[in-house]
Amino acid sequence: MLSPVSNLVVLLGSLLIAACQGNLSHDRCQPTTSDEIVVAGSKVFLRCEVEDPDDSSLQWSNPAQQTLYFGEKRALRDLRIQLEKSTPNELTISIDNATLADEGEYTCSIFTMPVRTAKAIVTVLGVPQKPLISGYTDPLKEGDVAQLTCVSSGSKPAAELRWYKGGIPLTGESLEAAEDDNGKTFTVTSRIEFTVAKEDNDMEVTCTVNHASLQDSRKSTYQKIGVLYKPTAKIEPYPEHPREGDNLELRCDGRGNPVPKDYKWEKEGAQVPLTDAQDNILVFPNLNKSDSGTYICYARSIMGVSTARYNLAVNDASPVTHSGSTYHAIIGGVVAVIVFLLLILLIILGHYLIRHKGTYLTHEAKGSDDAPDADTAIINAEGGQTGGDDKKEKEWTDRQRDDGGGTKIGDGQRRKQRERRSAWLTTLL
Repeated sequence: MLSPVSNLVVLLGSLLIAACQGNLSHDRCQPTTSDEIVVAGSKVFLRCEVEDPDDSSLQWSNPAQQTLYFGEKRALRDLRIQLEKSTPNELTISIDNATLADEGEYTCSIFTMPVRTAKAIVTVLGVPQKPLISGYTDPLKEGDVAQLTCVSSGSKPAAELRWYKGGIPLTGESLEAAEDDNGKTFTVTSRIEFTVAKEDNDMEVTCTVNHASLQDSRKSTYQKIGVLYKPTAKIEPYPEHPREGDNLELRCDGRGNPVPKDYKWEKEGAQVPLTDAQDNILVFPNLNKSDSGTYICYARSIMGVSTARYNLAVNDASPVTHSGSTYHAIIGGVVAVIVFLLLILLIILGHYLIRHKGTYLTHEAKGSDDAPDADTAIINAEGGQTGGDDKKEKEWTDRQRDDGGGTKIGDGQRRKQRERRSAWLTTLL
């Protein structure tokens, strides 16, 4: 049987528990925390809150159960750990320049009856180092297989490595991850193989690290590769349209890796060597038609020989039409057509005006004998046109009478007179 004092202690403890719990579903004296993820070298905040402190203080302790802060009082001499906020309901601390050793389970406690605790797991992300590329042997030849290796260490968790060539992702890489000596971080290794072409010369092959600690940034390194390939050749004339008497240069443009240094010129079908060749330039001081023909340039490097051909056709010394004058010729033709159409229009308009003016004058002449003015003459001429025809016939008869002297004429002569009369009337009309 318990003594009165013992009964009092039990009663007080029961009252305290009842005050914190309030009801069976919610403990107002229970502290709350949250897990945190921090990048190595950054600052992490640990926040502990309680709804009812019950006149007790909150306390933070590290994974080794060492007290960091009890209320606002520092307990551990680590200057990286600082007090951010201390109230009866909240205790917040920070750990600056977090390291992998700071990772673990932190405890927030409140010394009520009984003691209540909350756990916060801190995860520290190991930042991967800048990757390194190895395995490249300079130079590669066109068609060779490039074998490259990329390595990055210090990541936690293990990072991912990706390859790019000229900004385009490469596929088929392998990836390995090995734990470092500290037992917390990893070293990742990736290998890639691809066949090189001449387009890969001076191309950048990039190895990139992807990791949560890098957030939106990336760590990359690149390797520029060189590819040896067979040369190519092309002949360019200067001037572009040579004429007889010009000074002509044929330039053989050789490209490749390495750039060809040895050039040779030949004229197709000619047995005599070309003496005017200077490396990749063939000179014609005074061009003539005998220089016409096909010329061959040989461009040579350690990767092989390339040939180029040029057909030379020497034109006369008279100016030739260049492609650049085609545009001017078209414009000139259009202008000539417009001018021709304008002339045709002017001729038609002039003919029309002259014809109407002639009709006006003719009518005026026909009626001018008996009219007081020009307008009346035209009206009289139009109204009396039929009578005019009779007058013309009478004039013809009188003329024939005067010519014949009143003598009789035969049928043939009469027929001729009628034809002459018709022609004369047609002329008058």
